[in-house]
Amino acid sequence: MTDPHRERQKRARHTALACLGIVVGMTALAFAFVPLYDLFCKATGYDGTPLRGAAAAGSISQDKMVVHFDTNVAPGLPWRFVAETPQLEAQLGATQTVFFRVTNTGPVPSTGIATFNVQPGLTGGYFVKVQCFCFNEQTLQPGETMDFPVVFYLEPGIKADANTRDLTEMTLSYTYFASKNGQPQAALTNPAGTKAN
Repeated sequence: MTDPHRERQKRARHTALACLGIVVGMTALAFAFVPLYDLFCKATGYDGTPLRGAAAAGSISQDKMVVHFDTNVAPGLPWRFVAETPQLEAQLGATQTVFFRVTNTGPVPSTGIATFNVQPGLTGGYFVKVQCFCFNEQTLQPGETMDFPVVFYLEPGIKADANTRDLTEMTLSYTYFASKNGQPQAALTNPAGTKAN
């Protein structure tokens, strides 16, 4: 004969272990999700993430697209950041080079790293970066100005894709963040007249 009290304890222990397993599994999944999603986006160009590649080896198309360049600096990084040109007309399949100028307007050396995105998001898989300052962090001395190149090409297949064939423009957007060990650091901003704790 089985003891009902002992049977309840056994079921409670199994339930507790199952709940603990779920919590541990969900925590592990939460930590693994961000790098896995980032890897997925970089491999597929999903959600406006440009691809990284070698110089264009395919054919050059007669089709062209206008590429706009958007530059931003996050609060807390005293840098001025501009593209040499606000836009250019890029021939599909042809390698393009655009320079971006960065100036440290602060009184001390500072290090930044740029994050990037291409919009509309569907065009990310056709925007291939060969060289980009956004792959590495940069340190600028007070008042120092540097010019950084971005070398890229647009895959001609963008015109064969039913989702992108009618697009004539895209935007490459960069945001510089203060960097710590190669990782962007968001700055906390305090409203005027308040103190940080």
